[in-house]
Amino acid sequence: MRLPIKPLSVNDAWKGRRFRSDVYKKYQRDIALLLRPMDIPEGLLQIHITWGFSSNGSDYDNPIKPFQDCLQKKYGFNDNRLKRAIIDVEKVPKGSEFIDFEIRELENE
Repeated sequence: MRLPIKPLSVNDAWKGRRFRSDVYKKYQRDIALLLRPMDIPEGLLQIHITWGFSSNGSDYDNPIKPFQDCLQKKYGFNDNRLKRAIIDVEKVPKGSEFIDFEIRELENE
């Protein structure tokens, strides 16, 4: 199904100025410490993320933007180069949550 409407950006969805919560600031620091060095390919990119959620109520899309912003900050690329994403979810026991990801050059269809 194709809808003839422009997608709404997160920036346009909010009025006024948004501030990062203390939880988000801590998340950014923690992610930055956990990320290992990585070479990001030139050109257009694709990402594959697997979330390990302990809650059945977790939505696959909610953590994408905060995590993506952490990646671009750490690795120095503009996330507008990401043109394809594959998002998977695994149910895990509480305390075993994880994020698994891979960034690579965009594959042709």
